[in-house]
Amino acid sequence: MTTTNRASSTPNGALLASALEYAARNWHLFPLIPGGKRPAAPRHPEHECDRRTDWWCRNGHTGWQQRATTDQGRITRAWSSRPYGIGIATGPSGLLVIDTDTPKPGARTPAEWTGRATSGEDVLSALVADHEPLPDTWTVRTPSGGIHRYYTRPDGIELGNTAGRLGWLIDTRATGGYVVAPPTRTNTGVYDVVSYAAPAPLPGWLTDLLTGPTMPDPGSRTARTVPADLDRVTGYVRAAVEGETARVREATEGTRNHSLFIAAVALGQLVGGGALTEHTATNALLDAAAGHVTARAFTDAEALATVRSGLRRGARTPRTITARRAA
Repeated sequence: MTTTNRASSTPNGALLASALEYAARNWHLFPLIPGGKRPAAPRHPEHECDRRTDWWCRNGHTGWQQRATTDQGRITRAWSSRPYGIGIATGPSGLLVIDTDTPKPGARTPAEWTGRATSGEDVLSALVADHEPLPDTWTVRTPSGGIHRYYTRPDGIELGNTAGRLGWLIDTRATGGYVVAPPTRTNTGVYDVVSYAAPAPLPGWLTDLLTGPTMPDPGSRTARTVPADLDRVTGYVRAAVEGETARVREATEGTRNHSLFIAAVALGQLVGGGALTEHTATNALLDAAAGHVTARAFTDAEALATVRSGLRRGARTPRTITARRAA
């Protein structure tokens, strides 16, 4: 990243120079409390706003999202005054950031990831293996060892923040969120750029995972052995669905996520061959997985991600049902 002489000559030169570079990319910035990750302003919650104490709130409460700016004059004044950390408001900046984290000390690895993953990076690698490689993009390492990958958001699609939707230890920040940008230093360390590649467009398969239907609350599901819409498929396909959903329901601890994936691959072959709709297959598998969600084997979001991943994998090797089988 280049710097300007004016910025680098100030006491907070590195922070200011970086902030000006980000603003030139049309990334909307706001100051963070020095040494921390929280916005420096406003200093009061909305319900305590009196419209007098803070000039920015004279016409109503103004939060960090409304204060985020690309104005180089405002940025220069702010970061010349104090060593503020740099916050990037991902929504107005047109960004979606994938945050792969590391487990907190003492945290237990979910049973379905034991022996398979120890971090969000491992989980993301498993997703990539089932889809397509990730393009080079602007990438940041956090003080905890996590990774932030910056992507540009697709036009016309609203993407918000998520926690665990893509999998264990994977969050995303988009509309309504923000990320801490380099070279911010917190009490735990420094945020560093590890790839200066321009932010790549968000891969389509990630967009699909983030925009598809979410699972309903397990308690709201109607218990049934086979979803009602299976009445519209052939006897052979119905038997195949019943067999795979039984595999999911009967899976034991430590095998539940893998069993769900294998079942999704099998049904994905039928989807790819046109014998079963993706909607029907997804509903059947999620119904079968409901008991494991309530047993906390995996979250709703993780189950949905596994089903989608398996269906896509299976669809690559479609299975066609012959007339004899369909009878």
